[in-house]
Amino acid sequence: MRSVTYAGETVTTTDDVAEALVQLTASIAADGQSEAIRIPIVTATGETEQAELVIGVGNDVLSAPARDWTGEEPDFAGAAEELRQHKRFPHAPAIAHEQTVDSDNPDAFWDPDLDGFTRA
Repeated sequence: MRSVTYAGETVTTTDDVAEALVQLTASIAADGQSEAIRIPIVTATGETEQAELVIGVGNDVLSAPARDWTGEEPDFAGAAEELRQHKRFPHAPAIAHEQTVDSDNPDAFWDPDLDGFTRA
């Protein structure tokens, strides 16, 4: 569990929600924008509630371990996934794959920028 501090208040949520929230906040701020979102939290009495925040430019979010948490961790996986599906959530770039051998096409590895073949 993580404690998320925002505007002088601290709320408790799951690790995956806190991680997604921090990444989304940074991404929206990098675009020079702000946006209102909702995250699930656990109250001091152990009940689940919703917190509404404005994230992005000028809205600092701090996520730290919830050291005083003793209860069972709730399942907020759906909410974390919803944050990750946000249009501004940062996505990993495509991974380049090595070229495969194409013995049927002798020009497969010709690279005009190198004035020749890329493989010996």
